[in-house]
Amino acid sequence: MTRQSEGSGLFPAWAHGDLDAPEALGFTAWARVWTGLGVRDASQETHEQLIRHYDEPHRAYHNRQHLAECLQVRRLVNAACQAPAEVDLALWFHDAIYDPLRSDNELRSAQWLDEVARDSGLDDETRRRLYDLVMVTRHDSAPASVDEAVLVDTDLAILGASLERFEEYDQQIRREYLHVPMSIYRQKRRQILEGFLARGRIYTTAPYFDAFEQQARANLARAIDRLD
Repeated sequence: MTRQSEGSGLFPAWAHGDLDAPEALGFTAWARVWTGLGVRDASQETHEQLIRHYDEPHRAYHNRQHLAECLQVRRLVNAACQAPAEVDLALWFHDAIYDPLRSDNELRSAQWLDEVARDSGLDDETRRRLYDLVMVTRHDSAPASVDEAVLVDTDLAILGASLERFEEYDQQIRREYLHVPMSIYRQKRRQILEGFLARGRIYTTAPYFDAFEQQARANLARAIDRLD
């Protein structure tokens, strides 16, 4: 297996839910992001509240494993950002609210982040950028800035993970949608995966494209074939 087919070694080799990433999700990492935004006293209560949300039992994929992977991939790929701390804070919140029965998860997550940012004293322009960063993870429009592109590529890095991790991810998504009949799920899932595969490029930024594009296309094609 080539280095490229392994995701260039940049996707954490965590599988089967066996994830122990205290450094990635600990309060020290959380506080460091806020320090980068000029906030000296990060809220421990908000940090604990966020982790509780990511640990909700109905989350099979959109959980602390996904959050930790995103934060670690962002650090390992280290694509150039205009405001790295803003990208990292948006990653912490991008799936803060997640209910597979609702379609406004990104909106509610962005609103929560905006409330926390306001209470922390961040200015209106920074709050607007943070709000837009979370909202772009709806993946229904092109990123409008370099930072939005980095955040979207980080969120989609799972598509270019190793075969083993991608297979686990695919199963995790199905578990989150067990309430959907299999025939309908297969149809909708196929539409989503084909949408990614039909893009001229899945990853907007060069570092993510180089690391994950080839493997992502192989993973998507394989998953789509299984849905026939």
